[in-house]
Amino acid sequence: MSGRTRARACPERTCVGCRQRAVKIELLRIVAVEDACVPDPRGTLPGRGAYVHPVPVCLDQAVRRRVFPRALRVPGPLDVMALRRYVEQTHSC
Repeated sequence: MSGRTRARACPERTCVGCRQRAVKIELLRIVAVEDACVPDPRGTLPGRGAYVHPVPVCLDQAVRRRVFPRALRVPGPLDVMALRRYVEQTHSC
């Protein structure tokens, strides 16, 4: 045997809020649609994506540091109200 494991490696991404690496399925993908950040839980929306833990703390850190326009490579500020509503709904369950 060559010592290789049969388990598949899980892709990792970095949370733009807390800057910690996590398995991709633990993070929420965010995309820019017009002038707003939109949650993409299925990961199927077109365009460049950024990842954040689906908790209010990480979202607040990302908003405070203004990372979404930079991470998504769009000019100007982005509206995060739809994203905030989604995170609050999923986190409260």
